[in-house]
This record gives sequence, structure tokens and C-alpha cells, in this order.
Amino acid sequence: MSTLIGSARSFLFVPGSRPERFEKALSAGADCVILDLEDAVAPEQKGAARDHLAQRLPGFGRDQLARILVRINAADTPWHEDDLRLLGEWTPRGLAGAMVPKSSAASVLNAAAAALGVGAALVPLVESLEGLDALDLITRAPQVARLAFGHLDFQLDLDMRCTPDEPELVPARFALVAASRRAQLPAPVDGVTTDTGSRERLLKDAQRARALGFRGKLCIHPAQVQGVNEAFSPSASELDWARRVLAGAGSSGGQAFSMDGRMVDLPVIRLARTMLGQAGAAR
Repeated sequence: MSTLIGSARSFLFVPGSRPERFEKALSAGADCVILDLEDAVAPEQKGAARDHLAQRLPGFGRDQLARILVRINAADTPWHEDDLRLLGEWTPRGLAGAMVPKSSAASVLNAAAAALGVGAALVPLVESLEGLDALDLITRAPQVARLAFGHLDFQLDLDMRCTPDEPELVPARFALVAASRRAQLPAPVDGVTTDTGSRERLLKDAQRARALGFRGKLCIHPAQVQGVNEAFSPSASELDWARRVLAGAGSSGGQAFSMDGRMVDLPVIRLARTMLGQAGAAR
């Protein structure tokens, strides 16, 4: 299973019906690209979009395929099985795997894992109260690499009217973080920022997600990628602090010590190691 999916910060959607954008998306700086056969494609274009993928995938190198997820259509749609058949041909050749929308049942994920093969990563998209209630079952399904939050459909499902900073969704977001931790999965991926013209809104959303324990975010425009990558990467000052913590830990022989007027003990040392590990994974 691709380890890249577990460490990716930015996930850039591109419609499966727009094959001329596939290469551009892979060059936009996103850690992962999601070729979308679901919400971004009109019903009458579903078959054509799948055909575009079948025609374009042979042109990608293995390094590119390792960065590509395909968002398939939901299990209760007439396109789901054909989507799985196509991906089942390509995951053995290096395609990272599938984003599974409307995830609420482990049985759907079990079937997707069987269709795609043991090397494929699954990213369940939690978009409903049913999915939220089933989080622990979802995280235990085979080949689940990471959870993602479809917060727009989640609001529709619960008839919510969230304010711009979305404090109403904090309990749901925390639930995804907690379920990921219980299952020892990488931290989850937060939903999109629909205002593609506001860097300020994007950074606020990304910083809120990071504060809650998310370590990645979905993007719907290439202009959002850089801000997301920055928000989910340790800053230069944080990395300097982490290096000094580890240097001090080495000098103290494993004992607690003081740095910058604050005590440094084992949890702080672990945090420093995590920061440096995240910086390494982002390179």
C-alpha cells in the first residue's frame, strides 16, 4: 500500500471528464491528485469520464500513478462496479487506490479492497451521520489508509447551516481524528474550501483543521495547493525549535531539561521528532 497517501498534505481534485487537466494537476505541486468520477462528473458523462481515465492512465509513469487516487462513484449507483473494474486493472500497475464516497458501511470497503487488490489504498470519504456513527467499523476495514471528511454533504445530510468558521462541525471533525487515532491510522484529511479566490479563508480553514489534529486537506483549485502544503508543514521556526529540543535531549542523557525557560520532557521530545518527521515526509 502506498505510504505517500498516509503522509500527503494536499489532495487536488480534477474532473474525470476533463482529461486535458490531468497532467496540469500532477504538475500543480499537490502531494496527491484525485481523478474524480463522482461529484465533478454529470450523470450523462460518467461512462465517457471512465473511458478518459482508461485512455490516459497508460501515459503516466509509476511515480505519477503512486500519487493518483480515483474517486469512484458510490456503491448504490449504476457506475460503481464499472469503476472498480477499471481500477482493479491499474492498482497492480502502481495506481495508489480509490477514494470511496458516501462511506458508511465496512462491507462496501471490503468489496472495494477485494476488487482493487492488496496493494491498493482506500480513502473513505465520511459524508453523513451514518458514516460518522460507523467510523470505528470503517477504520478497521482492510486497506483503509486514511479517512477524509466530506463536510459539505455532511451538512446537507443533517440539514445544518454552518457559519463561516464552522464551529458547528468541531464535534464531527474531532470524531474523525479520534477514530483515526484509535485505529492507528494517519491523521485524517479535511474537506474543501469552496472560496477558491480567498487565500485568507483557505489558510483559516487549514489552520483550524491542523489545530484539531488533521494533517491534510482536499483542494478544488491548483491555487489552493501551496497554502495547504504550507499550513500542514512545520514552519522554519518550529523546525529550529525541534532540532534544538533533540540536541538538548541528546546532551541531557534522556533526563528532563530546560530550554527557553520551559521544561522539556519526553512528550515534548516526541513532538519535536514528529515535526522533523513531517518535514522529511513533505520533501
